[in-house]
Amino acid sequence: MDEQRFEAIKSRIVSTQRERNGIGTLQEKTVHAVLKDYYAPSRDMQEISVNGYVADIFTGKEIIEIQTANFNKMRGKLESFLPEYPVTIVYPIPYIKWLSWIDEETGECSQLRKSPVKGNIYKAFYELYKIKSYLPNKNLKLCFPLLNIEEYRLLNGWSKDKKKGSCRYDRIPVAMVDEIRFDRVEDYVQLIPYELEEPFTAAEFAKSVKIRKEEAGRVLHILNYLQVIRQEGKRGKAYLYKVNE
Repeated sequence: MDEQRFEAIKSRIVSTQRERNGIGTLQEKTVHAVLKDYYAPSRDMQEISVNGYVADIFTGKEIIEIQTANFNKMRGKLESFLPEYPVTIVYPIPYIKWLSWIDEETGECSQLRKSPVKGNIYKAFYELYKIKSYLPNKNLKLCFPLLNIEEYRLLNGWSKDKKKGSCRYDRIPVAMVDEIRFDRVEDYVQLIPYELEEPFTAAEFAKSVKIRKEEAGRVLHILNYLQVIRQEGKRGKAYLYKVNE
């Protein structure tokens, strides 16, 4: 992780967009644009046609895809790219988030307010489940930059205050606080806390990493699929899990 490089790229892209458009007309792709410049060795390597698809970054030897959501749309690219090239999917995770609401009629933005919820790596598994069958491929790598961000949403939802069901307008990265990488299947074991006693249930895992049981079930399903962990009996109605050596 290169904090100075990230800060320089972020400042350049955000200031350029604001000069062109002004806040309130920012495009949705600010995070994507910053990360694409950050992970590309050269801008000449961006938006390159490979096997009928456009790769975000193609170095000539490897492909890097910046994906902020909708991993189901990645399947075609992965099917085409993985037999020939190493592919790294970069999926940004909001760590600390400040939220502002935009009035569509006036363009006025509300004061930024800090969300009480912090992001974590386990949030990514909602998307990873959509490409589960590709995760064991040795050519597939995953990179999760944890970002502090400012999120701007339009007041156009269906609820009385227009917030529920609203559209996200843009996310502006403030800082990169960490970067988590899975370069091989064995790296997934870092998701299991060292202090968690084995065998453990999904509820015990959820409590240990401070996520909801539903999220824990999704994580453990994928780890079991990748043979990072295994089911070993039950405690009552709950399955028990152990880490594979």
